[in-house]
Amino acid sequence: MFTSTRSRIEASSAEAILRGLAPDRGLYVPGGDIPRIPMPADLREAENAALAAFFGDIPQSVRDAAVDRLLSRFPAGDPVPLAGSGAVRFLELFHGPTGAFKDVALSMLPVLLAHSAAQAGAKRVLVLTATSGDTGSAAMAGFAGSEGASVAVFYPSTGTSRIQRLQMVSRNGPGARAFAVAGDFDDAQSAVKRIFASDAMRAEAAAAGVTLSSANSINIGRLVPQIAYWLAAGARIGGGFDAAVPSGNFGDILAAYIAKRMGAPIGTLVCASNENRVLERFIATGVYDPRPELKVTNSPSMDIRVSSNVERLLWMLCGRDPGAVSALLGALGKDGFYTLPGAAFKALREDFACGWATQEETVAEMRRLRDETGYMADPHTAVASAAARKAGFPSGGRPLVVAATATPHKFPETCAAAFGEGALPPPPPSVAGLDRFDAAPAAPVAPQDIEAAVRSLFAAP
Repeated sequence: MFTSTRSRIEASSAEAILRGLAPDRGLYVPGGDIPRIPMPADLREAENAALAAFFGDIPQSVRDAAVDRLLSRFPAGDPVPLAGSGAVRFLELFHGPTGAFKDVALSMLPVLLAHSAAQAGAKRVLVLTATSGDTGSAAMAGFAGSEGASVAVFYPSTGTSRIQRLQMVSRNGPGARAFAVAGDFDDAQSAVKRIFASDAMRAEAAAAGVTLSSANSINIGRLVPQIAYWLAAGARIGGGFDAAVPSGNFGDILAAYIAKRMGAPIGTLVCASNENRVLERFIATGVYDPRPELKVTNSPSMDIRVSSNVERLLWMLCGRDPGAVSALLGALGKDGFYTLPGAAFKALREDFACGWATQEETVAEMRRLRDETGYMADPHTAVASAAARKAGFPSGGRPLVVAATATPHKFPETCAAAFGEGALPPPPPSVAGLDRFDAAPAAPVAPQDIEAAVRSLFAAP
């Protein structure tokens, strides 16, 4: 059973997955205690354990099918390998269909969502997704061929890499649409959340035979599968480790935090930010203040000011009190920022550290890793590595596991600046051939027109 971060509204697993956002605009969180489990031996066992722990009311056959689909789309021998050796290891999460860590959960979500839709008697599901770069293409690839489900993706017209944009627009067709937004990720995410919270929009969709759902990490069906690879990493390291995670919408590092509470031997979670330092300042000071203007950086998937999954963390830090969460979010709406209560800030600092890297430091870290270790990291992974080093990690004799969240081939311009032209090896299938795709970009949609764009899809096949 799940409950909302903002009230006592409850939902089954299927209801939470299908709805995405709770009716009160809160996020769904587990209603009971987070269970401690034995550490799994591999990713399959870890995914089975995570799904059983949180989606136990979904039939085992459905959960098995979701895990099978994931493993069929990643390398069979080692789906999420640990690269490197010694004090710093890289948990490579990018070997799926689109070359980003989002592929893990979005290979499984279509199976879970199809079951949830069938339980609700939904005939057609329209999956809405705001993306800062990687979720869009991963959702389009994940739901490709899914009967009864179509996808609409909204991405910032400036800020994503050229390859990220090509991955989305090259998949435009029946059942999948990508829309550029004349704004940033926060504009797109706010509009999508408004749609989910609007009874009028849901009623209009229902009248057209459409049920609205989400593939963003606001959907608990995205978050739970991500817990598993942190559980599996704990088993493979064989002892305690710290984790550094490049953080935008805060879902991946929250999954690591939940894995720690389930028994993964994670010490400190280093939340890494780029020049948009909202999360870094929040963890350093307890003040969440997204008011500085967003910077477009060379780690675009982290160019986010309002990180949705922080709301789930607030709920946990504040003793699972929806009133406390609502008060903090009310202050954010009224004053533009909020400050954690003392006890919540103390709890935050027990598990989290933080750091950040400039764009120049990101390129320098990419070059340093290549020169000193032979490892070629994408800019987001390099942000995490640089931020952790600046924060004093590795530390205490524990290894540091850096979440490697995307293939460097998705960011060829930044890689050329770091490594030189032509330095990357041949591209993986996730990006090969995209340079040959030629399509005139459509005019960006204004943020206030996103609702109209969604309405236009109600009658689409």
